[in-house]
Amino acid sequence: MNTMSEPLTDRQQQVLDFIHAHHRQHGVAPVLREIQAHFGLASPFGIKRHVDALIAKGALRRLEGKARGLLPPAHPRRGALAEIPLFGTIPAGLPVEAEQEPDSYISVDTASLGVRPNTRLFALRVRGDSMVNASILDRDIVFLTPRDPHPNDIVAALIDGESTLKRYLLQRGRPFLRAENPRYPDLLPAEELVIQGVMVGLLRPLS
Repeated sequence: MNTMSEPLTDRQQQVLDFIHAHHRQHGVAPVLREIQAHFGLASPFGIKRHVDALIAKGALRRLEGKARGLLPPAHPRRGALAEIPLFGTIPAGLPVEAEQEPDSYISVDTASLGVRPNTRLFALRVRGDSMVNASILDRDIVFLTPRDPHPNDIVAALIDGESTLKRYLLQRGRPFLRAENPRYPDLLPAEELVIQGVMVGLLRPLS
């Protein structure tokens, strides 16, 4: 529902509703051509005018330089709704520096993740099949919170300088990481194991 001071036209509301629905279903905003195709228009220019109007009225904001950078207004939370930064893929890489820019943002109801609205969260896209027996598939998006892990937690970890998503376990007090796929060996740190986040939820793209 629109809560902006300047009312939206019927078509602007339809475009806004489609963008929000796409966010919910896919975890990212649609590009202009996807909006154009949804409304059956011959050209993207009319859609661009509607999007520009929604931004001018404060119903949307644009993350510059990102094709899928259409976001809700710059309020981090609306009740339990949070904009969670998506930082690329794992195990290919994981942000270490707090000032690193996310690839995009995902709007998620924190209640669906079972966490409090003020919980610090970030997201990563899974690459590979090492966690398939935990129902975590290639291209899934996992939500994590930076906290100390408990045994059996699934974690994003930096092990001897390489990032990975694995299950955190202890053996005689010594931590190690285990895949949920028998084709992958256990990982024991030679020098360093840094837990960067504990998994609290998952989003599976539709395509």
